Amino acid sequence: MAMAAAAPALQRRLHRVEDAAEILELSRSTAYEEIRLGRLRTVRVGRLRRIPTEYIDDYIELLKREATAAR
Repeated sequence: MAMAAAAPALQRRLHRVEDAAEILELSRSTAYEEIRLGRLRTVRVGRLRRIPTEYIDDYIELLKREATAAR
């Protein structure tokens, strides 16, 4: 009897600010400061603030552009 293939794990696409901070290796307060400055974008889901994976990627690209411009 063949084993059924395991269902692929769902990948989280919306992250709590604390989780996004951990992904980015930032402190929680630094993540909120970057949000306040408009550098790290968020979406609202009801009263909750979430960060889509794409916005985390955009933030990383912003950091890379800034590093290149600083050379």
